[in-house]
Amino acid sequence: MLNLDFDVIERSWVYLFQTGMAFTLELTGLAMVGGIIIGTLLAMMRLSSNKAISFVATSYVNLIRSIPLVLVIFWFYFLVPYIGAWIIGANEPIKVGAFTSSLITFMLFEAAYYCEIMRAGIQSIPRGQVSAGYALGMNYWQTMGNIVLPQAFRNMIPVLLTQTIVLFQDVSLVYVLSITDFVGAASKVAQRDGRLIEMYLFVALVYFVICFGLSLLVKRLQQKVAIIR
Repeated sequence: MLNLDFDVIERSWVYLFQTGMAFTLELTGLAMVGGIIIGTLLAMMRLSSNKAISFVATSYVNLIRSIPLVLVIFWFYFLVPYIGAWIIGANEPIKVGAFTSSLITFMLFEAAYYCEIMRAGIQSIPRGQVSAGYALGMNYWQTMGNIVLPQAFRNMIPVLLTQTIVLFQDVSLVYVLSITDFVGAASKVAQRDGRLIEMYLFVALVYFVICFGLSLLVKRLQQKVAIIR
């Protein structure tokens, strides 16, 4: 039998949640807001009648969705400082920082997925409402902002929240940059006390409880949205 000691969790409770989980939630929240904003703009670009604008947005979405997230994280962390220095003509790499690099990475990466969700939501709105907006003298952006997007957001809230749950799980990948998120904090405690099994079991349990609980809430929300529609 394994000689398990789960007291290590009680001893490290404050550190795990006030430092690790707090960072994970902060990064998830900021990346979600930024990703939805950028994703909405990308969705509107993809649906634009301007072929050049649509091509740029489509190419970006297809590129990002075809690359592993961990590779994008490494790209931004190691290459962006050099690219930024080259653009501004600096002699040394720009200091971006692990948190800023991770935030930018997740915002741009998740934007590609939020874009497809928003595009589906926009296309679910009857075309007649867009025509009505044009009939009132609105341009494309005014019609989207005042008529289409509010309804699309309402319809796509459950799917957007589901993608945010996936984002919450993906944030654990910042561990590869030695950032102290929830997984990183647990790993440090596990290595310090030699209790890898206990800590990683606890991490898995916490992620399961949070994600499963949120999934149930999303399911209930989806049912309410279906009734409204």
